Amino acid sequence: MKERRLKRLLVCGAAGFIGSHFVKLLRRTRPEIEITVLDKLTYAGNPANLAELEKTAGYRFVRGDIADGEMVDHLAGQVDAIVNFAAETHVDRSLLDPFAFVVTDVLGTGVLAEAARKHGHEVFLLVSTDEVYGDVAEGRSQETDAFRPRSPYSASKAGGELLAWSYQVSHGLPLIVTRGSNNYGPNQFPEKIVPLFITNALDGMELPIYGDGSAVRDYIYVEDHCRGIDAALHRGAPGEAYNLGTGTETSGNEVAAAVVELTGLDGAKVGRVMDRAGHDYRYALDVRKAAEELGWSAEVGFREGMERTVRWYRENESWWRPLRNGEYWDFYKLNYRPAEVQ
Repeated sequence: MKERRLKRLLVCGAAGFIGSHFVKLLRRTRPEIEITVLDKLTYAGNPANLAELEKTAGYRFVRGDIADGEMVDHLAGQVDAIVNFAAETHVDRSLLDPFAFVVTDVLGTGVLAEAARKHGHEVFLLVSTDEVYGDVAEGRSQETDAFRPRSPYSASKAGGELLAWSYQVSHGLPLIVTRGSNNYGPNQFPEKIVPLFITNALDGMELPIYGDGSAVRDYIYVEDHCRGIDAALHRGAPGEAYNLGTGTETSGNEVAAAVVELTGLDGAKVGRVMDRAGHDYRYALDVRKAAEELGWSAEVGFREGMERTVRWYRENESWWRPLRNGEYWDFYKLNYRPAEVQ
């Protein structure tokens, strides 16, 4: 497909981990695109992630909620495409407060889809997740597979995606969906497994592993994922979904072992904690479609990506240490309970 020449983007949720890397990628590789960032700045949205872009030409930041229809409509009228990263994303938190996920991931997505329809946007790209497919006992998930979400988080992402697809069918919304695997890399809020393990190791704490640590994920380095989203945005076909992953499976035990080795902290210990309710034990993506239709594939292997990530957290303690504050530890103590208390 011929590459789109987009001029003005509304990127939602871009003060978060993946979204901030995506915006910085665009500023480096497509500086002609004017970018408006809309972000609610929840606990995982960090203005420091985008500080280098402040007061640069072609960039502006607006604080707001994607579920605010009036604000979204105003901003959507000033751009020709929307990319939506905004979401409540952590499975563990969704088990404690599921309805916050419904508001952002379903209602918010619907508000954006309606605004894109109303203003005749060239494309609406929704960043989804491989978790909509649910636990994959055998084989690999393809884009045409049914959704079988098993957590409030994955159910809310599936619900938002289905609502967007209804706009594609009913109104001809030029929808493109990317379903990414587990991301890791610099600037990730330290509740997800990789930064959690790294920051715990650097602080001499145990690395909390659910159950026996055998659950596997496809870990993709964040910059690879962002290149895939960029490829889908500019070369993807409306009405299509694209899986973005590496095709390699890594267990929780292997993540912990890599962190212990790369931090050089041999004294770091693994702590077994109560298994997650409804834990999906395997995600696995078939990524051939993205390779064949977008010309994209992941380039950073797990070892190289982990080396980069550990180095970043070592060198940027001033970024992550303030995030491990009172609310963080309240959640930590509630979520990671020793396995023996089951």
